[in-house]
Amino acid sequence: MTEQTGSCMCGAVRFTARSIGGFGVCHCEQCRRWTGSALFAATVPETDMVIAGGAVIRTFRSSAWASRAFCGVCGATLWYRFDQGRDGTGNYEVAIGLLDDAGALELEREIFADQQQDCWRLAGDHVRMTQAETLAKYGTQLEND
Repeated sequence: MTEQTGSCMCGAVRFTARSIGGFGVCHCEQCRRWTGSALFAATVPETDMVIAGGAVIRTFRSSAWASRAFCGVCGATLWYRFDQGRDGTGNYEVAIGLLDDAGALELEREIFADQQQDCWRLAGDHVRMTQAETLAKYGTQLEND
């Protein structure tokens, strides 16, 4: 997909994603507690992200392998980074609600789908991976740290 722009709720953090693909949804407990539902996010390669307003970004290390960022002014969820324990590194999983125009994005996958809350279901034909399947696919990267 072509370049996308976006911002937090108050506009203190703005960004340009020079490339962005489809999006995924994570239903793990951490993402649910962080966003209040599930994390709907699109991957932006680290080298394709341009950020303005970085001084107000606050980061929380949520595990040994990942960090989560939010706006220090309005509190808006910004992105998750699979940084493998190295602060300020890794691709961005940008919350799609921040994008100025997310209309062309397509849902590609759900992870931790077996932890999805019973009060909602996402329609469509896309990959749905359980916790075991998610950890089998990505877990070896986590264990190498």
